[in-house]
Amino acid sequence: MRIFLSFGMMVFLAVNLQAQLNDYKYVIVPKRFDIFKNVNQHQTSTLIKHLFNSNGFKTVYDDEVPDELYNNRCMGLTVKLDDQSSMFTTKTMLVLEDCEGKSVFMSQEGRSREKDFKVSYKEAITQSFQSIEALNYAYSGTAEHEPVTLSFKNDVKSLKETANTEKTPDKLTEKAMVEQEATLENQRYESKEPVPSTYEKGTPQTEEAVEQLATVEEQSYEDKTPVESAIVKSPVATRTEKPSDLGVLYAQELPTGFQLVDSSPQIVMTLFKTSMKDVYAAKYGDINGMVFKKDDKWLFDYTDGQALIQKELNIKF
Repeated sequence: MRIFLSFGMMVFLAVNLQAQLNDYKYVIVPKRFDIFKNVNQHQTSTLIKHLFNSNGFKTVYDDEVPDELYNNRCMGLTVKLDDQSSMFTTKTMLVLEDCEGKSVFMSQEGRSREKDFKVSYKEAITQSFQSIEALNYAYSGTAEHEPVTLSFKNDVKSLKETANTEKTPDKLTEKAMVEQEATLENQRYESKEPVPSTYEKGTPQTEEAVEQLATVEEQSYEDKTPVESAIVKSPVATRTEKPSDLGVLYAQELPTGFQLVDSSPQIVMTLFKTSMKDVYAAKYGDINGMVFKKDDKWLFDYTDGQALIQKELNIKF
C-alpha cells in the first residue's frame, strides 16, 4: 500500500511539474553563468542551449530576447547553473527561475569525475538534464501579444545587417549586431557589434573578430581580436625533477583552486581547494604534495622517497 501511494505521489508531482513548465514559452540561457568569469566557459552555455532546443523549448540567449519576451519577461524561464563541485568531482544541477526569481524547477544532480573541465561539465550537465527531458515539455500557454515570427528550422536565427529602420517613434534605429547558428552538427556565434578602434583612418581593420564552433561532439572557440589575456594557453610541462628555486609564481583562479604560472608564462603548479583555509593539495608535474601558508609564508611539502621536503614559494595572488 505504501509503495502504491509513493508511486502515485511521484506521478502526481511529475504531472504538475510538466504542467508548470508547459505554461512558459521561452527558456533564457545566460552567455556567462555567475559561477564563471568568462563567456561560455567550458562551452556550458552552448551545451545547455542545445539540450533545451533538442527537447522542444524555444531557447534564447539572455542578450538576444525577442520583442515578445522583452515586453513580457514572465513568458520565459531563466536557467541557473548550480555548481557544487568538489576537488575531484564535478557536480551540477539546472535550476529554472521565473521572472520574479522564484525557483520553478530543480533538476537532479549530475556528476562526473573526468579531470578535463570541458568533458566533466558536459557529462554532469547532460545527466542533470535527464530529469527535464523526462517531463516531455510542450508549450500550452497563450501569449499576451501577437507572436514574433521566428524561424527555428535547424534552430537557425539570422539577423542580417540592413539599412537603419525606425521601429517605433520612441526607439532609436538599429542594425543587426549578431549572426548565430546552433544545430547538433554545428553551433556558431559571430559578433558584429562595433567596438572602439585605435586604428587610424586608412588602416585596414580585421575583417573577422570572433570565430566559434560548438557542437556536442566538438567545441572550439577562437578569438582573433588583439587583446591582452591573463589566460595561460601553454600546456603544463611534465616534470619529474625535484623543485628548486621556482622564482615568482602568479596565481590564476580556477573553479577548483588556482594554477601557478611563471613569467614565461607557463603553468608550473596546480592547487586544489581543501576544507581548510590557506591549505591546498598541490600537483607539480608528477610530484604531489601540499601548499599551505605559515607565518605569512607559502610552503610546499612533498616526499622524496622516505624524506619529507619543504620548499618556500613566492606566490603573487
